[in-house]
Amino acid sequence: MTKKIAYVFPGQGAQYQGMGKDFYDNFKVAKEVYEIADRVLKRSISDICFSGSDEDLKQTVNTQPCIVATEIAIYEVLKKELGLEPFAVAGHSLGEYSAMYAAGVLSLEDTFLAIQKRAEAMSSVHDGKMAAVISDDSDLINKCLNEARALGVVSVANYNSPKQVVITGENQAVDKAMELLSADGIKKIIPLAVSGAFHSDLMRGASKDFESILDKITINNSKIPVYTNVDAKAETLAVNFKEKMPRQIYSSVYWTQTVQNIVKEGVTTFIEVGPGHVLSGLIRKTVSEVNVYNVSDLETLKNTIDEIKVKQII
Repeated sequence: MTKKIAYVFPGQGAQYQGMGKDFYDNFKVAKEVYEIADRVLKRSISDICFSGSDEDLKQTVNTQPCIVATEIAIYEVLKKELGLEPFAVAGHSLGEYSAMYAAGVLSLEDTFLAIQKRAEAMSSVHDGKMAAVISDDSDLINKCLNEARALGVVSVANYNSPKQVVITGENQAVDKAMELLSADGIKKIIPLAVSGAFHSDLMRGASKDFESILDKITINNSKIPVYTNVDAKAETLAVNFKEKMPRQIYSSVYWTQTVQNIVKEGVTTFIEVGPGHVLSGLIRKTVSEVNVYNVSDLETLKNTIDEIKVKQII
């Protein structure tokens, strides 16, 4: 009997030069994804993915379509090679759009149109900063954030694992929160190289700007549950996806809770689909006794398929 599998898709920060190139060179279905991205967005997303500089790839207007194109290309290959419909899907921030594509919520063309608008809207906001906080003391983190709010907007952007959150907000407020957290004994606080305060109230304008694309694309009910960032709940209805998509830009990403909720539904295997293996590490830190794989290149594709067959997951 097939065990329940969830596909998960990483977000911004997972990119690297050359991502997806081996899939493009070896699989027609992957090449077609990049070709459609190039055509829809009227620029060579494939060239940026395969030979763009680190600086090119760090620009939000490039990062977002490049990561999504790579994730969907890998997903199409994995679907072809494994022949398996997942029980559920989820994506971390940007990765939620790849998850929605995999679940049939968006067509490939509309996924790229939505992502391009999202990237343009988010990249227009240059204020603020973000930092990762490595600690499981949620009470202390909340206390420090509350104190720091005297200087401006600061909140939790991502609940990544039980021992890692990312804070976001205005520069002074984030700096103060980092100072307070450090003074209270949290030793690992890592400023992130991002262009703005993603998933904070500073992004409400970008969210409003993004809404303009929603009446120009088709949003469908999903074929399988999509666990959404804004509430960590399984979603299937088009009307709710349309409401959540703009809200996701300024809301917290409840990734820890998403993983926990997926496991509660009996999922025993996660496959991270896309560049890197960040989500695989976060999942292992959040839940135990589940199988976790990542598919980012041809080697990890082969290894994942081989192990799944050996363990008789399918």
